Amino acid sequence: MEPRCPVVIDPNGHDIHAEGSRIHANGPISRIELPGGVLAWSVTGHDAASAVLTDRRFSKDPRKHWDDFLAGKVGEDFPLIGWVLMENLTTAYGNDHSRLRKPCANAFTPRRVEAMRPRVEQHTAALLDELAATAPGEVVDIKSRFAHTLPSRVICELFGVPEQDRLEMLRGGEVNSDTTISPEESAANFARWHQQMLDFVEAKRRDPGTDLTSDLIATMDQPDGLSPDEIVGTLHIMLATGTEPVKNLIGNAVAALLTKPDQRKLVEDGSASWDDLIDETLRAEAPVAHLPFRFAVEDVTVGGVTIAKGEPVLINFAAVGRDPAAHEGPGEFDVTRPDKDNLSFGAGIYRCIGQSLARLEAQVALPALFERFPGITLAVDAEDLRPQGTFIMNGLDTVPVRLQ
Repeated sequence: MEPRCPVVIDPNGHDIHAEGSRIHANGPISRIELPGGVLAWSVTGHDAASAVLTDRRFSKDPRKHWDDFLAGKVGEDFPLIGWVLMENLTTAYGNDHSRLRKPCANAFTPRRVEAMRPRVEQHTAALLDELAATAPGEVVDIKSRFAHTLPSRVICELFGVPEQDRLEMLRGGEVNSDTTISPEESAANFARWHQQMLDFVEAKRRDPGTDLTSDLIATMDQPDGLSPDEIVGTLHIMLATGTEPVKNLIGNAVAALLTKPDQRKLVEDGSASWDDLIDETLRAEAPVAHLPFRFAVEDVTVGGVTIAKGEPVLINFAAVGRDPAAHEGPGEFDVTRPDKDNLSFGAGIYRCIGQSLARLEAQVALPALFERFPGITLAVDAEDLRPQGTFIMNGLDTVPVRLQ
């Protein structure tokens, strides 16, 4: 059967990889239809994605460069409106992007991230101690109890989010990743969460600390300083990207070892390293599946396809990692694969600012989990694992295990 073009995106993300294959069958850059009937381009080819990610003729600012949004053809009933309305370094262009990125960039240099290793190890050990109290044979969701909790604790501590406020503050990442709710629910959720973040920023302004939020607030009185809305936007993206993709990276890696005994043996006997596992997970199970948005600031031709000025583009990282032109047997998970090259942290000026921290957390968490619980097993059949229910992220809803 001929692949349909445009491919209509499943908002529930029932089968991220099958959908990516259908899109890729139409070419490395091809048309898709987003929820709400909005047409866009999806980039599924590795070379094409690298080209788009590093081409400054693609903006991430819909308020300047999405023609249909500026013309009022895309309104607040658009299911992905949260990706349009937020103001942060991932929705800025040119000098605005540089200005917004700079206050956080220095905090995530490899040297500063490495200095965080002892704290990450402490959080990991504390979570493993909590898991050790589980009754023998009891089923535990390792994703919510470990893969999510570790990065959320680390990033919230870094930005000074009080423990009692973390659940609500972290909803920002979930609000924009949930592609199954109605447009009205999406808009209401975004408005409520935005106000909560503004309240947090105001509280920090009255009582600053030694955290990164206080550092951001300190820029407000400087030339080209951040506005309250820009600080909220920066917090949103840093809390979300500091939690959601790392959660999926760790969860997907754990699931891979528990469903593929041969791969687990290779890692545990030293034939492959934990970094090999992390890199193969990033390639084969990219934590972010289909990321909105980029916009052509002029007509741009990539891979023989012309994307017209003002048209929206999504990078399909889940498909990019499985591009058969870039990897032999791309759907096979193989920690010994010599080339695990991937773009899952992005590339160019929008490359993930927290990639060093994400890797550190996975490097600490994964070996510690399997060393503490060498008898860990999956508590359900592999085919009973379910996706988390969004086309934007690529993860499992739960990863139920027995620790001993």
